[in-house]
Amino acid sequence: MLAMGALLINAMVWGLSWWPFRQLQDLGLHPLWSTALVYAAAVVFVLLWRPLAWRELLRHRSLWLLLLVAGLTNVGFNWAVSVGDVVRVVLLFYLMPAWSIMLAWPLLGERPTRAALLRLVLALAGVVVVLKAPDSPWPIPSSGADWLAIGGGLCFAITNILLRRLGNSPSEGRMLAMFGGGAILAGAAATLGMGLGVVTAPALGASGWPLALGLCLAFLISNLALQYGAARLAASTTALIMLTEILFASVSSAWMGAAQIEGRTLIGGGLIVMAALLAALQPTAKGPA
Repeated sequence: MLAMGALLINAMVWGLSWWPFRQLQDLGLHPLWSTALVYAAAVVFVLLWRPLAWRELLRHRSLWLLLLVAGLTNVGFNWAVSVGDVVRVVLLFYLMPAWSIMLAWPLLGERPTRAALLRLVLALAGVVVVLKAPDSPWPIPSSGADWLAIGGGLCFAITNILLRRLGNSPSEGRMLAMFGGGAILAGAAATLGMGLGVVTAPALGASGWPLALGLCLAFLISNLALQYGAARLAASTTALIMLTEILFASVSSAWMGAAQIEGRTLIGGGLIVMAALLAALQPTAKGPA
């Protein structure tokens, strides 16, 4: 129950994070710079708490892969949710349960059952419905935000699987890898984006710093919660609980006018949620996904 509660906290923070990221963007701080700031602060916290955590990062090579995919997760999601339709971005990001089923076999040895494959088909059908626009002959991503959301979801699925594989490693090493990935990858992407003219230079005034520091604290808590929960639950269970982010994001964005919930979005989202509910009916003991 504690692990499930921790994942719900993580889902709530991510589901509501679109608002502070957009507010900071309006105040002169691009989402990539905001992400780099949030995770740089978290890295400082970890090193103050566990000064020798960097040794674990050097000792376990798998932590470097965790650093990479966790960083790309944050780059993809935080950028997408700041510039795209919030509900659409979150639904595409939450192809994660489908990715988890496909990746848990080669990475965890969890061979998918027929029921798991059915859930996979339902989830993919839901994404096809969401992507199929009336003026497009094919259900393909129609914007940069779509691609960022899909790529971020893939990296998030790998992140959750790696957290299970690294469940016996020291927690400070996992934390430093995830936080360091967010800071390094977001900072690198922001710098590259400035060179290409798609990211503005940081220009956050004094009035924006309380919001930025609050966002730092929220993401620090949410990532600690994710590591605690994902390291103790099956990959499919983690994917299911994290789907509650769709609820947090949908309600908040619709209330504040940051999303347009169309008929095809409801139908496609319903298929994705149905796949998740079927997963909830499966036994939670160790075994196939």
